[in-house]
Amino acid sequence: MNATIAMSAVELGLLFTLLTLGLFISYRILDIPDLTVDGSFTLGAVVSVIITMKGSPELGILAAAGAGTLAGMVTAILQTKLKIQPILAGILTMTGLYSINLMIMGKPNLSLLGEETIFTKLNVALGGQNAEMVIGVIGVVAICILLGVFLHTNVGLAIRATGDNEDMVRSSSINVDHMKIIGLAIANALVALSGALVAQKQASADTGMGTGMVVIGIASLIIGEVIVDSVVKQRGIKANIVAAIIGSIIYRLIISLALTFEITATSMKLISAIIVAFAISYPVIISGIKGKLRQRARMKEEM
Repeated sequence: MNATIAMSAVELGLLFTLLTLGLFISYRILDIPDLTVDGSFTLGAVVSVIITMKGSPELGILAAAGAGTLAGMVTAILQTKLKIQPILAGILTMTGLYSINLMIMGKPNLSLLGEETIFTKLNVALGGQNAEMVIGVIGVVAICILLGVFLHTNVGLAIRATGDNEDMVRSSSINVDHMKIIGLAIANALVALSGALVAQKQASADTGMGTGMVVIGIASLIIGEVIVDSVVKQRGIKANIVAAIIGSIIYRLIISLALTFEITATSMKLISAIIVAFAISYPVIISGIKGKLRQRARMKEEM
């Protein structure tokens, strides 16, 4: 893997960090398996591309985040007000979004070739320098700081407490339903924002680009957590945010490395599933290896 491919993987990893952060909020903080992600990622991309084609890529990014917020709220309302199981609520929203995305686009895919995006604009402003890296670094750092600050506010702490112990939060006269709605709204806003940036970077959007995003996000999150856990004893909010960044970049580097071995694109989902399975089972594998080593050491001592 040469330096150019590695740099491209890092750039894309930074953009996908927002997806991973969204899943961190739903999957880790709220402890909700939110499958809306596959639909809201595409929704963000579609809204971004449509508005960019109208001549306003910056507004497209903001509108994408707003659309993702609405998608997250729909899923949360299905869960909290209509008492639908979290997984089913996510599936229902994701399924509905497929048709909505197709209706917005009018056809299965759209191209931004020849259109001005935030990346082409910044490239011109920087004199041809790497706009993707600049936007990735500045955007991710800014959002990570804002998210970290928010999660330490009263509302942020209430959302975190809701995921830890819903009954305790309810007994404290905090509206649990509102916390879930806010949490899932923010999570899917970040996911849609990631989709919007990826679409503008790739200069295209299609109805199937969100397929498997839950797996990708969880894989990135777990990879980052495994790496961070090897450095720190206990993960706080800052460490979890860093884990999301590291995991997203490492995941993209792994995928780029796999592609250099001429693995077909159709096999990428299988590789993603293997990465997730390995990352989740990593602590068990390591614990088992250490246990066997200790057992062998004891057997040698007895002999």
